[in-house]
Amino acid sequence: MTIKDSSITCAAVCVYPQRVHDVSQHLNEIKKKLNIAAVAAGFPSGQYHLKSKLLEVELTVADGATEIDIVISRAAALEGDWKTVHDEVAALKSACGKAHMKTILATGELKTLSNVYKASWASMLAGSDFIKTSTGKETVNATLEVAFVMCSAIKKFHERTGKKIGFKPAGGIKTPQEALAFIALIKDVLGEEWLNPNLFRIGASSLLDNCLKAL
Repeated sequence: MTIKDSSITCAAVCVYPQRVHDVSQHLNEIKKKLNIAAVAAGFPSGQYHLKSKLLEVELTVADGATEIDIVISRAAALEGDWKTVHDEVAALKSACGKAHMKTILATGELKTLSNVYKASWASMLAGSDFIKTSTGKETVNATLEVAFVMCSAIKKFHERTGKKIGFKPAGGIKTPQEALAFIALIKDVLGEEWLNPNLFRIGASSLLDNCLKAL
């Protein structure tokens, strides 16, 4: 098995907004279908005016992005202003139109697990399709402890609403062993039904190569 095998693929390729059109055009030329995700809305800091975030999302979707990754306002979260967190995420979800939206909590900067839990709920109530641990730029990225808290929130949300929200750990997951630990946690907390690309993904740049080396 090699990296060129057609049986090996990913759920989406993630690029900056400026490159979405290029990727979309290339995929059309080679007649391949692949979700195009873009990190928009002031990634990775999120410290931009809401109007500029909304415009970036709208332009990125118009260029062909089928998925948008946004990041919450950590400042609002740390101040306990959950209404602002919720309302911004809801506005960005509306700007996404039919595009799938993943909301990054930047958990390494939220200071407490209580904040992680509340940020998870605010993001899900605002319409997020996925909640994601990290931008990959924080000092601390995806951890099993944070993943457990976020998945517990997803489970409770599903019990109360009937809606399944996806989970994506991202940043720092490099080895097959690390990936398997997250898979085991998902299976234990949320169940095997979550183990599919529509509800569970891993954000990693070097994991696939390391998995291939281990085979």
